[in-house]
Amino acid sequence: MKNLFIASALVALLNAAPVFASEDIPDQYPGSVLYSKPYEVIPGIWSALGATAPPTYENAGHNNNLSFIVTGEGVVVVNSGASYKLAEALHNEIKAVTDEPVKLVINENGQNHAMLGNNYWIAQGVPVLGHVDAAAEFEHGIGSALAGLQRYAKENAEGTDPMGPTETFEDERVITMGDFEIHVMHLGPAHSPGDTQVWMPKQGFMIAGDIAFSERMMPIFSGTCTSCWIDTWETKFMPLNPTFIIPGHGHPTNLAQVTRYTRDYLVYLRGKISDHIDEGGDLAGAYYVDQSPYEHLDTFEELATKNAGVVYEEMEFE
Repeated sequence: MKNLFIASALVALLNAAPVFASEDIPDQYPGSVLYSKPYEVIPGIWSALGATAPPTYENAGHNNNLSFIVTGEGVVVVNSGASYKLAEALHNEIKAVTDEPVKLVINENGQNHAMLGNNYWIAQGVPVLGHVDAAAEFEHGIGSALAGLQRYAKENAEGTDPMGPTETFEDERVITMGDFEIHVMHLGPAHSPGDTQVWMPKQGFMIAGDIAFSERMMPIFSGTCTSCWIDTWETKFMPLNPTFIIPGHGHPTNLAQVTRYTRDYLVYLRGKISDHIDEGGDLAGAYYVDQSPYEHLDTFEELATKNAGVVYEEMEFE
């Protein structure tokens, strides 16, 4: 009966009218440092959705999805948040939902908004798990991470003392807790080093992290292998065939939607840059390749031209 209920809930959510995020929507949870209040996506799986915008004072750096799983034997948190205060605020929301203790925090990558709240959880005695490459990435950028947080978050940066995960993994860690079998996975190269996916096969549910984007344009980093990301998507991510997905950014959705705004965008942009290179185009011209099919996405204006330049530099000597 429980699996039938979950399946019914998923069908209802997938068929519901879409609710789109926007960087123009003001803070959705006044009185909390969180951008939005967590809600139960399916039974046991909750998420506080971040702003689909760059980190700002107004959103306090909560511009990614902070999720948690109430297993029946303890709580597993996915992402510590961009600061001590965000982690603390999320913990307060968890305690309002359940008396179960938080037993594990998982960092979805080594970016600031996934790890900068680690010191809050470590102070509570909660182990923090991250991929070995994500931990190294975070360690490399600790100084700039804290400086950036202090610059935009101001008083909301107070209490943050950057700390990496207390435990690391390489390929996969399987955790059985209560009603959930949780696969913490690194499927392969994607958005940033050590990208981590949290897969629950019994529920057909994926907390995907930044391998998957929806509603906002992805940033493509210098050093990101976009062809590798596409290969990881097609050979490792899609075959899992999750019914429902919480992407790194954007509302929970389905595989078709995140494919449209992640894999398909990468294929499209690489195709445009390939044509530009074949026509003898240079870097200056690459910034202006047509990306109009994606101009409705949040952060398009901030990221589209930058993405084109990064992909040109990646593909120029492929």
